[in-house]
Order: sequence, then structure tokens, then C-alpha cells
Amino acid sequence: MIEIASSALTARLLPMGAILRDLRLAGHEAPLVLGLADDAHYPEHSNYMGATAGRVANRIGGARFVLDGAEHRTDPNFRDRHTLHGGSRGMGKRVWDVVETVPDAVTFGIDLADGEMGFPGALRATARFAVEGSTLRIDYEATCDAPTVCNLAHHSYWNLDGTEDLRHHVLTVDADRYLPVDDDLIPTRVAPVAGTRFDFRDGRRFGGRDDDLPLLDHNLCLSDGQGPLRDVAMLHSERSGIAMTIATTEPGLQVYDGAKLATPVPGLDGRTYRARAGAALEPQGWPDAPNNPGFPSVALRPGGTYRQTTTFAFSKG
Repeated sequence: MIEIASSALTARLLPMGAILRDLRLAGHEAPLVLGLADDAHYPEHSNYMGATAGRVANRIGGARFVLDGAEHRTDPNFRDRHTLHGGSRGMGKRVWDVVETVPDAVTFGIDLADGEMGFPGALRATARFAVEGSTLRIDYEATCDAPTVCNLAHHSYWNLDGTEDLRHHVLTVDADRYLPVDDDLIPTRVAPVAGTRFDFRDGRRFGGRDDDLPLLDHNLCLSDGQGPLRDVAMLHSERSGIAMTIATTEPGLQVYDGAKLATPVPGLDGRTYRARAGAALEPQGWPDAPNNPGFPSVALRPGGTYRQTTTFAFSKG
């Protein structure tokens, strides 16, 4: 485990999956993220807690896509017919190299072979985590030796008050569109959020563990492509007063309310994680983009570099 710290934040990370295992804010006792007490439990029980998902985060419908006229069949690790987070041996399930460590930052690196999980081209990726005051900054980069697809995402589950669920949390997102999904959570179209439960523009409260609410695991459309780093969302706990502002270069924010969490092993500080114990808020490209020409492209070609910057800035009112 690697620890980095600033005057306000302390982060503990694992080379396994380039995982953010723990994050603490000075003056607030409870962790801000869900994590497991025993590192050995991550491969089987983490539900991608804190992981770097890729080489293509989220879902690829039918576990196949066409790039430059060639069809590629990827690992069907989601319901035996779709690909999730790069497959059963995606980045979040692999051990990364430790490239560099300094007191307030760590950089991990990984090499994925041509054909691994069915994806074309060898891919080299790095993930740099840095704490700057009360802000966690994540920078992803990737290059390839043949045309491929690349869409990375940080997959922490956030809980800003240390209680058993999200009932005191309010999420605000600057998105006027979202992606409806089918029964397999594969996007079907682009639709306006107005008049739906996906309209977070004025803030919307999460449910608690016992609330009978429909699953929330959808992409909110922030823009039509990557752009400059800008504020896109805020998560606020009315109980603790802690607010987290998310800024990103990415065109989408996947919001998962953790409704299916049921972790059978102890979490950080001996906590038990059940439904809606934390919310995954994942800046990324739109899901199933390789199969939707109208979505922002996630294609990466030799000579190009995939880059993403996302920051999580914390304050306490």
C-alpha cells in the first residue's frame, strides 16, 4: 500500500487495479470512499471499489464492436453477453507497476497486450494520483501501437458522512441529457433529463438502503466530447456538511447509486457495506460508444495520446 498526503487529504492506494483504497479529510474521522479492510479481498469482493476501469470502462453491448471495418469480439464478462470495464481481466483487475512516488503523488503504469480481452493493439497507460490541499487529482494517459479504443474511469464509491447509506446525500450534475438503457443496462438513445428522475440540475437526493427505488446506473451527458477541465457535479452530505465538487475533461458522468452492494467482507474501519452504502460517480466517455457512431468517439490511434484529468475537491460548510 502507498500513502500520499497533503495538509488536508490522506490517500492510500494499491498497485492492484490502481485502486484508491482509502481517502481521509482532516477534521473528518470517517473515510470518504468505500474500501476493504483486507487487501486480499479486492479481486473477488470489491465491486471495482476505487479501481481504474479500462481499457474501456462501462459496457460494450454484445461484447463486440467494429473499428475501421474490422470486427472485434471482447470478453463477455457481464451477463455472459456484454463486456464490462474491459473484461474479466481489465485494468481494474490487474496489478500495475509503480512508476514514481513522491510525498503527495504516485504514478502507476500498465501494459496491455494486443488482443488482450479481445481488444486490438498494445496499450500503455499511466494513472497519476495527487493530493493538492483538499483536492484529489487524477490524470490518465494512454498510447497504442495500432488502432484501438480507450475509455478510462475512476470507480470510487463515495460516502461523505460515514453513515450506512446515502440518504443524507444530494447530487447536483450539470447535464441536460442522459442515456436510457435496456434491461441489460446497454444505452439505447440520447434523451432529455427534463421531467425525469435523471434531472440532477437543481440537486436530487439519493435513497437509503431500505428504499424501494429503481436502480440508478446511467450516464449523464455532460458534453459532446472531451474538453477543458471544468466543474460538472457536486455531491453534498447534509449530515456532515462535506461537499465534493467534481471537475473533469470528460463528456459523461456515470452515476451508480450502489443499490446492489452487498459486500460479504469487512470494509474500512470494520464497516458493513449494504445497498446504497456509497455512490459511484465516474467521469468517462459515454458507454457503448464503439457501437454508437453518434456518441463521442473513444477511438485511439498510433501517434495520438488519450488524456483525462478529473479532480475531486472537498470543502466543509
